[in-house]
Amino acid sequence: MTRHDDHTACSGDCITRRSALLRGAGVITGTVLLCSIPGCEDSEPIPVQVTRHPGKLIGTLSALNVDEPVAFAYPDDSANTTSMLVRLGVPAGGGIGPDKDVVAFNMACPHMGGALFYAYRAEEKAVGPCPNHLTAFDLLRHGMVIAGHATASLPQVLLELDGDDVYAVGLIGLIYGHHCNPDT
Repeated sequence: MTRHDDHTACSGDCITRRSALLRGAGVITGTVLLCSIPGCEDSEPIPVQVTRHPGKLIGTLSALNVDEPVAFAYPDDSANTTSMLVRLGVPAGGGIGPDKDVVAFNMACPHMGGALFYAYRAEEKAVGPCPNHLTAFDLLRHGMVIAGHATASLPQVLLELDGDDVYAVGLIGLIYGHHCNPDT
């Protein structure tokens, strides 16, 4: 018999809806049970590379205009250390100042080092697309990837405020092309 609704025509190799559902339920149940074993859970967050450097004066708060980026080199003057200081006009992750809206980021794409300085998009508070593979980054959320090939956030420059002076004091993340961030 070769009728499609005949259950005897299926040798043991066929997967029915019922067997697929039962197998799926078994996998889900096993996963839940395994994760309930003490010590199985991920209690340690994945560490972020944060490097501290001597403070470098990079601008003044009073001179910053909303959505007008200012370029600076940090932590040294080598290639790939061009960074951007910008007042976004809205609070941002890692922002300083009275409105928590002043942030800075390294402008080398973490995917393949594409130059991003002239790719600031004021209306989205984003940088990108990268000229290499079109990655874009959200400056309101610590430079996280919005779209594209990059798998790491844009390295964020840690900022401190001393009166009206803005200082770069470290980096969150790794600058493209380095196995560790350069020293000053």
